[in-house]
Amino acid sequence: MMSKTLPLLLITSALALAACSGKSKDDVASPSTNPALSVPNGPPAVANPTVGGVPMMATRTIVDNASAAPNLSTLVAAVKAADLVGTLSGPGPFTVFAPTNDAFGRLAPGMVDTLLKPENKASLTKVLTYHVVPGVITADDLRQRITAGGGTATLTTVEGDPITATMVGAVIALTDVNGNKSYVETADVRQSNGVVHVVNGVIVPKLS
Repeated sequence: MMSKTLPLLLITSALALAACSGKSKDDVASPSTNPALSVPNGPPAVANPTVGGVPMMATRTIVDNASAAPNLSTLVAAVKAADLVGTLSGPGPFTVFAPTNDAFGRLAPGMVDTLLKPENKASLTKVLTYHVVPGVITADDLRQRITAGGGTATLTTVEGDPITATMVGAVIALTDVNGNKSYVETADVRQSNGVVHVVNGVIVPKLS
């Protein structure tokens, strides 16, 4: 009988190969190669940013707004598969680093389909909750924590493993426990139960 740990080991190995497409994990999402990732300095605008060209309503929950954004459809499918709709529709508040469809597309081929299988629900839940931090943490909060920490800030996720936040120029970067980086594309999307920062990479916790 196949060991129960084998699917987790396969997932871990495949996720580790996500950057093996001819680019380093830093090059794939680096703001130095994509100026569009810049986060403007100064106070946030009063109006909520759009996501995927769709207005985000501060009176709606994280799940409701994500469901309306065409570039977050893979994330929404994953949240449903992991039975996290109720949690992320609850009062929270939560800070969610939301990977785009393109971010999921950078994973190893077939990895998203593998994670969405019922037998891998535990691994999918770990990956998703690794993108969630309790409370409301704005981009300004992150920048202040990074400055106060001498260039780094450690965030404790709902999953339990930490995320390290740093600045790359004016862009907020997130580094997971495996050394993979993700960059904030759209910050401070306010929700009725928290705040969402749209990111261009999937960060991965320890899977064993």
